[in-house]
Amino acid sequence: MYGASRVYKKVEVIGVAKESIEAAIQAAVAKAHKTLEKISWFEVQDVRGHVGEDGAITEYQVVLKVSFELK
Repeated sequence: MYGASRVYKKVEVIGVAKESIEAAIQAAVAKAHKTLEKISWFEVQDVRGHVGEDGAITEYQVVLKVSFELK
C-alpha cells in the first residue's frame, strides 16, 4: 500500500479518562476504530483536565484528530 496514491480524512474526537492522558487517548482511538474504517493515525491537539475540590486531578480530556483512509 505504501507508495500508492491514497486520500485521508481527519475528524476530531475527544477522549476522557480518570486514569491518565494515555488512557484518554486510547479511549478515543478505540471508539473511533469501532465506528470508522481504516484508521491510520492520530494527532494530539489539546490536553486538559478537571481538578477536584481537593486539588487532585479527577479527569483527563484529550482532543485528537483521527485520520482514516477514504474508500
